[in-house]
Amino acid sequence: MASMLHPGALVERARPLYQGILVCLLIALASTFIADHYGGPTLLYALLFGMAVHFLSEQSGCRPGIEFTARTILRLGVALLGARITVDQVTALGVVPLALVIASVTLLIISGGFIARRLGLSRDLGLLTGGSVAICGASAALALSSVMPKNTESERHLILTVVGVTTLSTIAMVLYPIIATALGLSDHTAGIFLGATIHDVAQVVGAGYMISDATGDTSTIIKLLRVAMLVPVVLAFTLLYRQSRRSDGTAASRIPLLPAFLVAFIVLVAINSAGWIPSGLAQGMETASRWCLVAAIGALGVKTSVQKLAEMGWRPVALMVIETLALLIGVLSVLSIIG
Repeated sequence: MASMLHPGALVERARPLYQGILVCLLIALASTFIADHYGGPTLLYALLFGMAVHFLSEQSGCRPGIEFTARTILRLGVALLGARITVDQVTALGVVPLALVIASVTLLIISGGFIARRLGLSRDLGLLTGGSVAICGASAALALSSVMPKNTESERHLILTVVGVTTLSTIAMVLYPIIATALGLSDHTAGIFLGATIHDVAQVVGAGYMISDATGDTSTIIKLLRVAMLVPVVLAFTLLYRQSRRSDGTAASRIPLLPAFLVAFIVLVAINSAGWIPSGLAQGMETASRWCLVAAIGALGVKTSVQKLAEMGWRPVALMVIETLALLIGVLSVLSIIG
């Protein structure tokens, strides 16, 4: 163990990775610069920039680092999301919003698998898109895919999901505040509506504060509650695919009951809830998480062939649109009943 931690050994282990990691970091820098100066979703830019340099995935010097970024750095970014959430934020919402989030996440994931099969798509794609739409968009897609079986279709499924939920989330950021205003929703109710329906965290924040500060605060907390649902959902996916591998006669022991990144996520939520993470450090961890996720999306883009992606057709797009509309209609229906 000590020999593995020796500086020389670490350098040797990192040597094959640095070129690919550097490519992904450059993509992250370019994407962040464009988004900060000209607007738009950073993750979508990272994905598109990565796809533009797909040829690098065929080069032996870059391939190991790209794979490392798409796998290990991705999981690090998801784990660091735990520093944004506290137990007090969840309990302060009350019973109704909590029940609404749990019910919508559960039903949408289950129905995602069903709708996918009706459209002639795989159940895995339906579960992945359902979880992404229900929880937190691209971040959820990355977390869920990391515990799902890897095959020839899995990376294309992930890329399609990231593109779809990011695009739909950006559209929702513009349209949903208009819907909330047209329906005459109060600031608190509008915050619940936006936080429970828009996919990505950044778009929820943007949409909420378009209406008012109170709406923005409520929508952000509701959204963070949906992010917290990553813990039980990833655990459920882990158990599901362990059981699937047992049924297929393949080894299930390779899938840990609790993935390390999920344990880290839970630990960070507990530490943050205890108030042991200074605000400056928490902001730094949030920034680090964002950079890790942007770099990981860039890596996935580099690995993506546009030609192979196009072969999947219109059905995955229809699947995500149906899931998004189902979430929108379901949340509005509940809010109209409870007033």
